[in-house]
Order: sequence, then structure tokens, then C-alpha cells
Amino acid sequence: MSAAREPGLDTRRARLMRAAGLASVSVALSLIGIKTWAYLATDSVSLLSSLADSLLDLMASLITFFAVRVAVEPPDREHRFGHGKSEAIAGLMQSMIISASALYVAARALQRLLAPAQIEAPLLGIAVITASLVLTVGLVVFQRHVIAATNSLAISADAVHYRADIITNLAVLGALVLNYYLRWYSADPLLGLVIVGLILVSVRTILTAAIDVLLDRELPHEVRKRIVELALGHSAVRGLHDMRSRSAGAAQFIQLHLELDPEMSLSDAHEICDDVEARIQVAFPDAEVMIHADPYGLTEPRDSF
Repeated sequence: MSAAREPGLDTRRARLMRAAGLASVSVALSLIGIKTWAYLATDSVSLLSSLADSLLDLMASLITFFAVRVAVEPPDREHRFGHGKSEAIAGLMQSMIISASALYVAARALQRLLAPAQIEAPLLGIAVITASLVLTVGLVVFQRHVIAATNSLAISADAVHYRADIITNLAVLGALVLNYYLRWYSADPLLGLVIVGLILVSVRTILTAAIDVLLDRELPHEVRKRIVELALGHSAVRGLHDMRSRSAGAAQFIQLHLELDPEMSLSDAHEICDDVEARIQVAFPDAEVMIHADPYGLTEPRDSF
């Protein structure tokens, strides 16, 4: 037995996810354009690191854009559980691309640290980074709205490095100001290395989330505890065992065995299972619930965890 999700919600979720993917690509293209112009004018390592990050953002956003298009496709004959794991694959690819870029920027920053130099046209760099901050903050606010409505892993992964970009841009702004006003030329490469560290921290977050989905990690303990409470809250349910759960993109999958009165008719057992499914579905509208009815007191092999 399984409870289906409401089609209207899926349609809205797909529309929001596609819009977020398109917004991400558009912002990345805009940032690359203005940062390329600023880097060529300033020769700033910290700005170069920010440009490299934006180039990665574009690649990651394109991966996200296409992953989302696949993820929102409904289940088909070959993919009965849907296409949600495409988002985790996208996150995995993003983490590899971002790591490669971070290593390049680190090498460039170390070079400049050994030979510090004054940044050219710093005021132009400051203006460009300020504009970048405005664009990035606007995108992150929109992404937060989409994530709250869809629970999309791909959009969440995309939002992680855009949130890191806000800190990155602030660091670049600080480097430009210190270089120009205080003549602290080492600030540029040093803050470039700080940005690399922030990038690698964001990679760890994306990578962990992607691996959890690909390896079918159980839903959080609080979620599982709530599912048990909902199931055992039905007066006719005498017990529960072998509960399994996982997520794939925005979708969640929950399986469990209910222990019911062995003298109960099949029709009554079916009705109780439907009742419990409905309770879980209300609490977790993105979930697909599978329930198996067992006679209470039956001795059979069960999971030990």
C-alpha cells in the first residue's frame, strides 16, 4: 500500500526548481562577465579567486539546472522511484569541480604571497564586488524560498556555494580596501587563501549530502521518531517493526510493518493501514509510504536495528 503525492504540489515544485536553476545560471553569467572585466583591470589575486569561484558556480549551476530537469520528471517504467537521485549525482560533480578550482586559486595566491604587488584600479574592483554582493544576496534569498517549498538537494547544494560567495565577496572587498587604503599588499593573496578555505568547507557540505542520498542514508532520527509516534498513535496498531526510510531529491520513501490483531479481517487491516498512511502523509507530504500488515505476535526474522 502506498500513498501518492498531490499532483498540484509536484507541478508547483517543478516550476520553482526550474526557476531557481535558471536564476542561478543567469546570476553566474552576470558575475563572470563583470569579474572578468574587473580582474583584467586590477590583476587582483583575491578577485581572481572570486572569478574562479564564479566560473565554478556557472558550471555547478548548469549541472544543477539539467539535474533538476531530470529530477522533476515523474516515475516511469525504468525508474519506478522517480529520478530524484540525479540531484545527488549533480552535487557529487559540483564538489569535484569546485575542489579543482580551489587548488588552482591556492597555487596562484601562494605565488602572489611570495611577490606582493599593488592592485591596479582598486576602485573599479570595489564597485564590481559591491555589485556582485547585491546580485548574490538576491539569488540566495530566492533560493531559500525555493528550498523551503521543495526541499531540493540540487538547489540546496547550489545555495551552499552561493552563500559562501557572499563571504567570499566580502573577503575580496576587504582585500581591495586594505591594498588600496592601507598599502597592505599581502592582504590580497592572504584573503585569497581564506576564500579557498571557505570554498573547500562548502565542498564538504555538498559532498556529504550527496553521498548520504546515493547510499540511501536513513532519514534523521527526529523524523523517524515522529513516524513511529504517528503509526503507534492509531488505537488498533499493537506494534511496529522493520521501518526503513530514505530520500531522493525532494522525495522521501518510508516503509514499515504494522502489527495488528491476528483475528482481524483483511478488509479491516487494509483500512487501518490506509489510515496510518494518511496520518504520515499529512505530516510528510513529500513522502511515499509503504506499509505491510503483520499479525501481532508473529515470530519472524526482523532487523536488529
